[in-house]
Amino acid sequence: MKNILRPFLRLCLGAALAAGAAAAQADFPDRPLRVIVPFAPGGATDVIARTVAQAMSTRLGQPVVVENKAGANGNIGAVMAARATPDGYTLLMATSSHAINATLYPKLDYSLTNDFAALSNLASVPLLLVVNPQVPVKTAAELAAYARANGNRINYASGGTGTAAHLAGAQFNSLAGAQMAHVPYKGGAQALNDLMGGQVQIMFANLPEVLSQVQAGRLKPLAVTGDKRHPALPDVPAFAETPFPQMTARSWFGLFAPAATPAPVIGKLSAAITQSVADPAVRDKLLALGADPIGDDHAAFQNYVNQDVARWSALVKQSGATAE
Repeated sequence: MKNILRPFLRLCLGAALAAGAAAAQADFPDRPLRVIVPFAPGGATDVIARTVAQAMSTRLGQPVVVENKAGANGNIGAVMAARATPDGYTLLMATSSHAINATLYPKLDYSLTNDFAALSNLASVPLLLVVNPQVPVKTAAELAAYARANGNRINYASGGTGTAAHLAGAQFNSLAGAQMAHVPYKGGAQALNDLMGGQVQIMFANLPEVLSQVQAGRLKPLAVTGDKRHPALPDVPAFAETPFPQMTARSWFGLFAPAATPAPVIGKLSAAITQSVADPAVRDKLLALGADPIGDDHAAFQNYVNQDVARWSALVKQSGATAE
């Protein structure tokens, strides 16, 4: 009799567990969520995450708490999120830096494309080519000629090796036939301070990070990456209007969940994020930062991330950059 009952009991137990899991997913979320921001407080990533998290709280009916876990160019926080229980209660705020890291670091303890499910791209920002006002150029073409004429005496700054600013500078070097020297700093703030102080001459910076300095005349803008001018700087040409239309790199900021998170939870999170980014108050705040709101769905963002990892891989290999 016991042998006859065992398969029946297993079936009942499996059905009960499945029903319990389905009920838990239907009730999701029933407690606070956390968003791991793998960079320091106060930067563009942190501000964008907090802006959207607040709106998500309203739609999900639970607090969405932001935790900063900075270090190793965003990798420490990413590992923490990848190892979290895949139940939808721990999310990662990743950026294009993580797409770059996939190639920059020969050995990583996580994979952006395999260990995470992309939920939604919150916003993206173009890179703005800025120079110290003392540099005697007014356009990207003039900068290219000036850099060729001055050999490696021209320095371009970045917030660190392998950042979007570094790789954009390396790409510009290649396209312009120039040999500007790369000067990496421990963060964009230090790089900008030295750029304004004249210790370095040039930088490709995320537009929100330099918008106020440009508007105040402390930095001179030459061009913005992509094929469109930015509304915040309508007089600054897009790179598509220059001899270097290949300069299309942008920085993006998106939310991810561990890859094994159940599909219904992924769908609910993605919808809440999309609705949050579409909120007029959220959009206005993102635009005021110089960021372009996106708020796409899970499938669209996953496809974009896969393509972006491949795009940055080509630039990393071209630059010869490595983190080890």
